[in-house]
Amino acid sequence: MREQTACMVHGGKAPQALAKAQTAMELVDMRLRGRTIPAVDALEGLLRVDSEAVVLSAAKDVLDRRGLKADGILTVCLRLSRWRGARSIQMLVTTLLTEGVQMHQRAIVVVRTVVVVAVMCLGVVRAAAQGDVPQQTAWGQPDLQGVWDFRSITPMQRPEDMADKEFLTEEEAATFEQEAVDQDTRLWERAAQRTESGGDVGAYNNFWMDRGHRTVGTRRTSLIVDPPNGRMPSLTPAGQRRADERQEYREANPADSWVDFSAGVRCILGFNAGPPMTPSAYNNNMQLFQTPDHVVLVTEMVNTARVVPLDGRPRLHQAVRQWSGDSRGHWEGETLVIESRNFAEKRRWRGTTEHAHLVERFTRVDADTLIYEFTVTDPETWTSPWTASVTMFRNPEPMYEYACHEGNYSMPVMLAGQRADEMAATGQP
Repeated sequence: MREQTACMVHGGKAPQALAKAQTAMELVDMRLRGRTIPAVDALEGLLRVDSEAVVLSAAKDVLDRRGLKADGILTVCLRLSRWRGARSIQMLVTTLLTEGVQMHQRAIVVVRTVVVVAVMCLGVVRAAAQGDVPQQTAWGQPDLQGVWDFRSITPMQRPEDMADKEFLTEEEAATFEQEAVDQDTRLWERAAQRTESGGDVGAYNNFWMDRGHRTVGTRRTSLIVDPPNGRMPSLTPAGQRRADERQEYREANPADSWVDFSAGVRCILGFNAGPPMTPSAYNNNMQLFQTPDHVVLVTEMVNTARVVPLDGRPRLHQAVRQWSGDSRGHWEGETLVIESRNFAEKRRWRGTTEHAHLVERFTRVDADTLIYEFTVTDPETWTSPWTASVTMFRNPEPMYEYACHEGNYSMPVMLAGQRADEMAATGQP
């Protein structure tokens, strides 16, 4: 059975499959055009696609055509093939044993085969995790280098209807993750609609979104871990006044000038790049480089590169303000700690002022997992500091350049649209 072969091949040779980027995109295009795709080729090529919903939808067609009505097999093949080390193999086996996916006899054969392959791979992956990924650099520091994926469907703040619930159960987390997959699949399969002018024209269609489909590893109900209620502290009177003034100004002056747009819209800073970095709609990757006396953090969104000295050099004068602040780093045991200040007032990250102080902590807990924790302090904005924690997973793929406003064509279009609205409001042709 070719599907069984496909799962077995990818159980042992997933890294090669992941390298076939061009093939994958061609196969997706063939699928969209309604052309026939051989089962093994589809499962192999589609593994390179980042959107899990696209993979599930396309690969489901392959299995359905061959009489295998088993959505669970798709998830199994996908998780096994998108190789992420021992943790993923363990999760796969757990999924197989607990999901209770209903399928007919031929499908059960595939699942049994995948379980065997997963268990066999577990020992290999553990050895590879210890041998292929050095835990220390050649100069003796913890090795944090690589591309790290910080997608998550866990919200920044705990939803109000979960006020007393700090953690999800395994079943609840699985339900939320499945709902995220179902939503992406539904949006992917929805018929195309032409955008109409006037009012809110929306954003990109779902093809471009890449929010992820999993909660943070702890199953916490919010990224915020302190305050204990999982929500941001109250705004100070000054912070609330600034927020109200900004809202009033935006309503009255939505696009008087390019400076009325946020740093994210102007592609000066990525909307998820911070600092601090926070999961958002897409481009949720960060690459970290190390030398004995520096680390460099490059975010996929807008390609922001922060060069952080580790050699104890003095900070910039407080009069020197930068979009990403002035950062200095040091090691506390196995944890890299980066402290940043001297932020530019015009940055206004979540309403903060130039007096904001940020502490970020990076700890590699295994070959494939990096815990990123940050604490924000700004007494002119919030009544107390607050801390969030994000689980980052190693991404085996390279990070490519993202062109935000290539040519900056969108800015004159947005400004011209506002001028047209103003002319129409005064009766001018």
